[in-house]
Amino acid sequence: MINSFEFPHHIFRAYDIRGKVELLKPELVHCIAQALVKQYQQYNQRQIVIGYDARLSSPVFAKIIENVFLQHDFEVISIGCCSSPQMYFAARKAQGNGLIITASHNPKVDNGMKWIIQGEPPCPDMIQAIGHQAEQFLVQQTQIIASPTVKHEIKTEFCVAYQTALLRDIYLKRPLKVVIDGLNGSAGFCSQIILRKLGCEVIALRCNADGNFPDHAPDPSQAKHLELLRQNILNHEADIGIALDGDGDRVVILDEHAHIISPDRLMALFAHICLKANPHREIVFDVKCSPIVRQTIEKMGGKATMIRTGSSFLRKYLTQSKGQAVFGGEYAGHYVFNDGRGLGYDDGLYAALRIMEYLCDLPSQMSLSNVLAVYPERCYTEDTYISTHSTNPKIVLSEIEQLSARYGAELIKIDGIRLDFDHGFGIIRASNTGEFFTVRFDADCPSRLDEIRQTFASMLHDHYPMIAQDILKAH
Repeated sequence: MINSFEFPHHIFRAYDIRGKVELLKPELVHCIAQALVKQYQQYNQRQIVIGYDARLSSPVFAKIIENVFLQHDFEVISIGCCSSPQMYFAARKAQGNGLIITASHNPKVDNGMKWIIQGEPPCPDMIQAIGHQAEQFLVQQTQIIASPTVKHEIKTEFCVAYQTALLRDIYLKRPLKVVIDGLNGSAGFCSQIILRKLGCEVIALRCNADGNFPDHAPDPSQAKHLELLRQNILNHEADIGIALDGDGDRVVILDEHAHIISPDRLMALFAHICLKANPHREIVFDVKCSPIVRQTIEKMGGKATMIRTGSSFLRKYLTQSKGQAVFGGEYAGHYVFNDGRGLGYDDGLYAALRIMEYLCDLPSQMSLSNVLAVYPERCYTEDTYISTHSTNPKIVLSEIEQLSARYGAELIKIDGIRLDFDHGFGIIRASNTGEFFTVRFDADCPSRLDEIRQTFASMLHDHYPMIAQDILKAH
């Protein structure tokens, strides 16, 4: 039995609950479920959709949670093994209430959960409240919770309903040859069926849900995980490659040369697509995006709005914009369409389908690389995690803010410290979940990139030499 002193507070993160499976004892999952029941009751809700991803422990956790909701007289719709977008879609039949057991792109040793209440994800305070409430329940817990025997099951009726919605929305004027890599997550099975129903020639890789993840974690943001996809794009001379993460809410797109398209360039294309059909509207993007996104939006006559990182914040912003914001994207690969099409949440497959539809509207000789040629390649580092080295993150960020004035950069404090220079930017953010910073640098050429990275390191060199040294290693 877990006692209160061992309670894993760190798994209650800014956007979801996520941690090592070994921490998620049945008793803890049971107590989290009790806390979730209370949260839904606070909103006077009595219905919920529950699904789960490909992970081996996911059906068991889903069953424990389902049982708790049933004990509190909720109407529970169990939709089986599914992607997060499928759960969001099904939740529309339950007043927008839904939960999925998933650890997204994390390794197989992790698990967790995401949920929505009346169509909206919980804010960080609501997630923390679940943790505090679950801890109280756990202290009072006297019974041993047995792990139910339950197997993975794809429930066809929910898969078909989701397919039907996407097939009503997307129209391809010509068939494309597509390679899709499901990375053994829970989105591949349904996604490859949709692509075939759209008339595409489909080469499906790892589209079976397999919680053993035999090759690697279901994380397409790591280029080394895309080698199988790249080889198949080239071997089959495909028009496009699609890689979905473990629960299907994020996507990575590759062109016909098996070149990975950066999220910045994708967002620029999405902004173009949405503003062409909806002139002068608003496009939202997070603080980790390069200047190319803002420049594209403003060139098209749209309103560019930068917000803090986090798909829950992105979706909330779009919902509350009352249709003014027609698209929102995150550098992490979350893309949400709010242009009267799409379903109002991050769906990796749907984002890929919108690119395919746009490509099919152009002359057949136009390839994806041709389309993206207008958005120049950037030189950039991926998100790099560096230790705080036992410093106070707020003091470190405050010092950077003060010292930045001498460099003539535009200071943005939406989420951490971002400095925009003439040819690129750098950002440093404190983690919500651990003792580390996240840094990212971007520029229009390698020398400018190195210059920006050196600028950040020099600001920290005197008082925080170890952090400065780690920044210089960011790549």
